[in-house]
Amino acid sequence: MNRLGMIVVIVSGLLSPLWAIAAQDQASAEPVYSDMYSIARGGRLYDNWFEEKGIERPKVAHPAYPPAGKFRGNNGTDWRCKECHGWDYLGVEGAYGKGKHLTGFRGIRDAYRTTPKKLASILSDRFHGYGPGTLNTTDVYDLAAFVARGTFPMDHYIDRETNRGMGSVRRGREYYQTACVGCHGIDGKGEATPPLGRLAKEDPWEVMHKILNGQPGAEMPALRAFSIQPAADIVTYLQQEMPHR
Repeated sequence: MNRLGMIVVIVSGLLSPLWAIAAQDQASAEPVYSDMYSIARGGRLYDNWFEEKGIERPKVAHPAYPPAGKFRGNNGTDWRCKECHGWDYLGVEGAYGKGKHLTGFRGIRDAYRTTPKKLASILSDRFHGYGPGTLNTTDVYDLAAFVARGTFPMDHYIDRETNRGMGSVRRGREYYQTACVGCHGIDGKGEATPPLGRLAKEDPWEVMHKILNGQPGAEMPALRAFSIQPAADIVTYLQQEMPHR
């Protein structure tokens, strides 16, 4: 090998680590989304998909929402998945089995028996109506991921007879005062929301859902990756130690 050839080899050897780093940087430019991200985003879409997507509310009534339902054609409320299937995911068999949210639809707790691919097909059918102009392919995938793998038996964490959380007040205080206090304040009255203590008392299932998945269209962290128990602890703390007014 001549002298020039040796120089090329040496320089190539020195630069190869830099090329590897550059290749890694280029590969990492595209984010890799975790399953938990998809499930949590699906939970926000389940809550209010048009707020999450930042688009206009539907102007027509949902095709499957019952004509006698209180929220038919009401600013898109009848298009929110939670309005038929409930915050506890039990539909007519749960908290939405009576009162102004009654629609008669069953819950989605059995959906874990169905694959996300099948659920995506169901969500896009004429009955559910989430076709062009509402949810895109990614939205449908995320919503299906939540329905298939993001729900859980709320009755294990919230007593249905009393609406009381069954978590630890002490742990809930620690979680809240580190993860939530920055936005919601030490007394739960920060941001543009009613007092969190009151919300947790009136509808603990909704508060728990939002703690796990975040608030649609808002910069609220989702605690989904930290398991369900911390959310139950926070709800219990809010109910028992936070002001309700």
